[in-house]
Amino acid sequence: MDSAATLLSTGGVEAVTIDAVTKASKVARTTLYRHFKSSSHLLAATFERLLPQVTAPPPTSGSLRKQLIELLSRQATLFDDAPLHVTTLAWLALGPTGTNSDTDDRHASGALRTRVIDQYRQPFDALLQSAQARAELDDFDVELALCQLVGPLAFARMTGLRNMTHDDCTQIVDDFLAAHRTRGSDPATGSKPATTRPKTAPSRKVASSPAT
Repeated sequence: MDSAATLLSTGGVEAVTIDAVTKASKVARTTLYRHFKSSSHLLAATFERLLPQVTAPPPTSGSLRKQLIELLSRQATLFDDAPLHVTTLAWLALGPTGTNSDTDDRHASGALRTRVIDQYRQPFDALLQSAQARAELDDFDVELALCQLVGPLAFARMTGLRNMTHDDCTQIVDDFLAAHRTRGSDPATGSKPATTRPKTAPSRKVASSPAT
């Protein structure tokens, strides 16, 4: 696994093959195949080993908007500081390199996909399913919300289109809140303003007509 990890870090996904790992580790091919059924299985295990923990506890104070911006900014920093996460997402998006009938490949990549998704969604799940979010937002789909919030960061990093800044994260959050905030919520605090009764005009006394 050390040899495979070195190949992945220095040469990318294409460098991690059974032949390359066999040569680098001086391990017999038959020994390697006893542990890994294919290159996809080996690559998934290598990603699993190298991936650092990405789950961070969500902020516990401030408005929902402030907490979402902070959490999204953390994810943007993670993409910039740990390119391996982006490489992992790209590889998972392509699917296993084996055929559709190769259940071992599908199982290996599926297990890795589950881990990566769980790590990314856990802090967002905690925040988006909190009582505060449910009180301020409409009945939205949490998985779609995750795509709307984190998706632009992943796309920008994969394509190199731009480096996502704190201002970009703020814009993404504001767009999301504008689409899902319930009517009457205060954009700054999320609270609903107190209702006030309209003032009624003082009644006028009608002068009585003089008796005839």
